[in-house]
Amino acid sequence: MSRSDTRIVYSTGAGRVCPGCGFPANACRCKARAALAAAAAPKGPVRVARQTAGRGGKGVSVITGLALPAAELEVLAKALKQRCGTGGRVVDGVIEIQGEHRDTLVEELKKRGIEAKRAGG
Repeated sequence: MSRSDTRIVYSTGAGRVCPGCGFPANACRCKARAALAAAAAPKGPVRVARQTAGRGGKGVSVITGLALPAAELEVLAKALKQRCGTGGRVVDGVIEIQGEHRDTLVEELKKRGIEAKRAGG
């Protein structure tokens, strides 16, 4: 009898058990690992767009689609702000740079090995 044949399928103490990791289904590590991998995976190409919504008509260049940890996003944002000579911030995995700097940002991202495209008109 192999180990896979002796796995617990249900336990009165923990309820259903995940067949992948052996933990209770509500604390499954497979799902957590899959969720982290999905969050870290790129959601598409890196896009550099311009937005004015909710900013009183002031435009910002927005960089979306970067699959980097928060600390690396902060470092990249700082370098891009210095390159453009302006301010900005990182919000929910999106870098916002004040002003219209799409061409400069696309050029700088390509220099850093990140394939970026200009989005919008």
